[in-house]
Amino acid sequence: MQTIKGPGIFLAQFLGEHPPFNTLQSICQWAKELGFKGVQIPTWATDYFDLQKAAESKTYADEIKGMVNEMGLEITELSTHLQGQLVAVHPAYDQLFDSFAPPEYHNNPKARTAWAVQQLKYAAKASHNLGLTAHATFSGALLWPMVYPWPQRPQGIVDTGFAELADRWLPILNTFDEYGVDVCYEIHPGEDLHDGVSYERFLEKANNHPRACLLYDPSHFVLQSLDYLAYIDHYHERIKMFHVKDAEFNPTGKQGVYGGYQGWVDRAGRFRSLGDGQVDFKAIFSKLTAYDFKGWAVMEWECAIKHPEDGAREGAVFIKDHIIRVTEKTFDDFAGAQADEDSNRRLLGIDKA
Repeated sequence: MQTIKGPGIFLAQFLGEHPPFNTLQSICQWAKELGFKGVQIPTWATDYFDLQKAAESKTYADEIKGMVNEMGLEITELSTHLQGQLVAVHPAYDQLFDSFAPPEYHNNPKARTAWAVQQLKYAAKASHNLGLTAHATFSGALLWPMVYPWPQRPQGIVDTGFAELADRWLPILNTFDEYGVDVCYEIHPGEDLHDGVSYERFLEKANNHPRACLLYDPSHFVLQSLDYLAYIDHYHERIKMFHVKDAEFNPTGKQGVYGGYQGWVDRAGRFRSLGDGQVDFKAIFSKLTAYDFKGWAVMEWECAIKHPEDGAREGAVFIKDHIIRVTEKTFDDFAGAQADEDSNRRLLGIDKA
């Protein structure tokens, strides 16, 4: 076992026009002052971080890494959540997801997908240049409008959808493999990879690719009424990243998982700041530690109620207090006996002859 690294913070929800949130350097200084030790960097905000430049210039990557290190922080991972979403988009969502890409790719789904695939390949090399071994993203979705089986789905359409999704991702996964970096899909509603069963469908079509790994975020499982602790037992070997995000699910006689089209404040299932929801993080940190999780505990703040700066300040302390410093000895060592094969055999009544 080893001690989980952290606390880290995903910067995506904190980027802004005003100091200290308007430059990578100033937001890192802010994070450091709150007690964070690592930052997860979104790659779509080019004013903060130039993904293509980090892939093509080791010098630029070294400069970014050096600046973050001078702040007393480490880069935990890069994120391409928005670009990953665009690897696979059902036509029903074309207009909504166009905003995730530069304007020159709007109203052109094929060109937008090609741009997204190239972005992921840049992320593989950029991660390598930064000395990172894991990367956060979304899978995208071709089947999401059919997540509920009404109207009745045509026979074979689910297999066709996952086969196409795997075909799109295999070249990307191979590029990440070339650079020694794991692709960690955030299992998330709205993605074709939104629970364990859908992830396994994808793995089968992707030939169980060794780089097709997982970003574990229990908040999305609370909102689906999925057993987020058993999930770790099933998939711990593939879990390479960890978002520490809280949530709550309070169904009523009027609404449940689907939420009745309501906004986040009024939904039965909603994200909360750390410590304000229902996630059993003591059990999660215990399981991940026992399974020798080697990554970072990274706070992702999403809450419709609490101010983000309060959520960040409290979150740094929350994660620090939940990280388990692993023991270097067994608790009952004081009562241990010397190891001796002859003695052990005598105790068991085993005749050496």
